[in-house]
Amino acid sequence: MVYVVLLVMTLMGSVASLFLKKASGTKGLLGMLRNVNLYVGGGLYVLSAVLNIWVLRFLDYSVVLPLTSLTYMWTMFMSRAFLKEKITVRKIIGVVLIIIGAVLVSMKL
Repeated sequence: MVYVVLLVMTLMGSVASLFLKKASGTKGLLGMLRNVNLYVGGGLYVLSAVLNIWVLRFLDYSVVLPLTSLTYMWTMFMSRAFLKEKITVRKIIGVVLIIIGAVLVSMKL
């Protein structure tokens, strides 16, 4: 159950970044403050942080922090799907290496 919440937390953080990226396209500070994407993204970040704190009650920090790097994987998929960004082989290799490292660090041997 805790690992499911951790996955949701990472996904939520990535979705939050997507909304903040959309808010960044607004001209001027005042325009950005009027952009609903800013508040949706910020709210999702707060919820993600609350979930992070909850997960830390049950898992070691040395496990949780590396696994939060799953956010990079979600971000790559979402940037392609919603922002039409180009995903290169180099980006894929980088994210795969990050995930392998996170799994290795979080494994209890």
